[in-house]
Amino acid sequence: MGYSGRRADGLHELCAERLRHAEQLVAGTDAVLLSGWGRRRNVAEAELMRAAWMGGDVRLIADETARSTAGNAMSIADTARRLDATDVTVVTSRWHAFRAGMLVRAALPGVAVRTSSPPGRPPVGLLTRELICAAALPYHLIRLRARAQF
Repeated sequence: MGYSGRRADGLHELCAERLRHAEQLVAGTDAVLLSGWGRRRNVAEAELMRAAWMGGDVRLIADETARSTAGNAMSIADTARRLDATDVTVVTSRWHAFRAGMLVRAALPGVAVRTSSPPGRPPVGLLTRELICAAALPYHLIRLRARAQF
């Protein structure tokens, strides 16, 4: 999953950490989905990640449409279904992994979903934001589960 600062250009440090971590996990992987849109810039996070990828020869799929964690979960589920995936690893920061994993599992029932995170402590502001977003988690879970039924 991508990450961008509100006014930053280029690949954000948190996003680069996630990308480096994903590069270490790709052995035996069929495909990697790079997910994230472009906030106030011409180049989406997904394309910035593709350009910075150093994880070897693996099929890279860029999704530039996901604007939120719930959007990422929908995109991951759609891509996993198209690829007939039986196993998905969501790479995101540790402070974001619980909510991201829950959303992907709701969007992708019957598929093994795990999370993996680079080391590091969350900035206090992002941890606070994540706790606030957790309040909306039940709503997003219901929405994703309903969408997954179709």
